[in-house]
Amino acid sequence: MNKNIRRTLISLAVAGATMMALPGTASAAGKITIMVGGITKMVYLPAKLAEQLGYFKEEGLDVELQSQPAGVDAENELLAGAVQAVVGFYDHSIDLQSKGKEITAIVIFGQVPGEVELVSTKASASIKSMADVKGKTLGVTGLGSSTNFLTQYLASRHGITSKEYSVLPVGADNTFIAAMKQGRIDAGMTTEPTVSQMLKTGEAKVLVDMRSVDGTVKALGGLYPASSLYVQRNWLNGHKDEAAKLARAFVKTLKFIKTHSAAEIADKMPKDYYGNNKALYVQALENSLPMYSADGKMPVGGPETVLSVLSGFNPNVKGKHIDLSKTYTNEFVNLVK
Repeated sequence: MNKNIRRTLISLAVAGATMMALPGTASAAGKITIMVGGITKMVYLPAKLAEQLGYFKEEGLDVELQSQPAGVDAENELLAGAVQAVVGFYDHSIDLQSKGKEITAIVIFGQVPGEVELVSTKASASIKSMADVKGKTLGVTGLGSSTNFLTQYLASRHGITSKEYSVLPVGADNTFIAAMKQGRIDAGMTTEPTVSQMLKTGEAKVLVDMRSVDGTVKALGGLYPASSLYVQRNWLNGHKDEAAKLARAFVKTLKFIKTHSAAEIADKMPKDYYGNNKALYVQALENSLPMYSADGKMPVGGPETVLSVLSGFNPNVKGKHIDLSKTYTNEFVNLVK
């Protein structure tokens, strides 16, 4: 199906009373479809790794992983009832609650975003920090995506509003690289392994690094729980057994990550994830290891930091009462021994 037609149909479904909930459409036959906001991104690596390790099957789950280039597209699939769960950024749960939609994160993969604001080497002479982005074009994965949220916030910390620069949705991986090579964006936010690829070729430099706790605290003022597994609240209420099994599979995956080297983890991934440059993939993964949670639990103070960031620029969230307790739960990860 034409991508634009598909997106239009999804948007119409979302607008139609949140698709009348459709809590278990695809799972009626036992399958759980999980949409990943860019399955090759290392921030979402636990999704594919869990499948590769056989942990879904160990739990008796029939899981199908699908991929969309941006988290906002994955979110739309969830709201339309096309999938039962999303692997995407936790901040969508807060943004959606402000719009009257109840989404709950049940496993936290990343205690930090794992995102990096890269500046094109050609533009690096005039862009030394986010204070220099006036009049520039900044790349994000998609409009309304978490990269868009974070870009706006980082600029706003320097008093720069979203009207003073342009935002261009360029996706991730090769489409991001092409956009920067072609000069369509001056800077942009992306993840590993794209970061390491562009640094290796010398086509980009790091402007803001949120792959580590220190870098994230410096950029955002605290821990920013990011990659996660989230579901619609109405689905969760009717599928607690499946939610517990998913949580168990993903916590086991996170423990595998914490107890194995980057090289050992890379060995478990499909060959097309690293192509002909496995060494670069391993290095990118090594750079990413600090961001992963050890237990899948929401870090203390994390939701408050995310709410503070979104409240700084997002008119949907600013000034609204957000019940953070409904945006996540540790109920299922707490069951894992």
